[in-house]
Amino acid sequence: MKIYSFEKLEVWQRGREMVKAVYQLSGDFPAEEKFSLTQQIRRACTSVTCNLAEGTARYSGRDQARFSEIAFGSLMEVLNLLITAVDLEYISEERLFQQRPLIEEIGNKINALRESQLRRGK
Repeated sequence: MKIYSFEKLEVWQRGREMVKAVYQLSGDFPAEEKFSLTQQIRRACTSVTCNLAEGTARYSGRDQARFSEIAFGSLMEVLNLLITAVDLEYISEERLFQQRPLIEEIGNKINALRESQLRRGK
């Protein structure tokens, strides 16, 4: 079985962990949020890993870096939505703070990946 390059990226692997954690967290949101905040946060976290994977399929480093930028934007959306969930009292601040180190780690790894992609350029 072929292993694709994105599967080897530590940032993608850590992103998978975040997806699982966010799905578990958002499962505790009220039922009336099923088609709004719950769905939005789940789409945002899966967008991180999807964009990292899609970026590896691009030929130029510049194109790859663009998908890393999009992944980082989605990561910030996840953080914002988790903060919103705290504000709405769907999760505790403690649960948010448990997730922040992973979010920060993924953000740092995405930025490092983007820099290396830009160095490769065209």
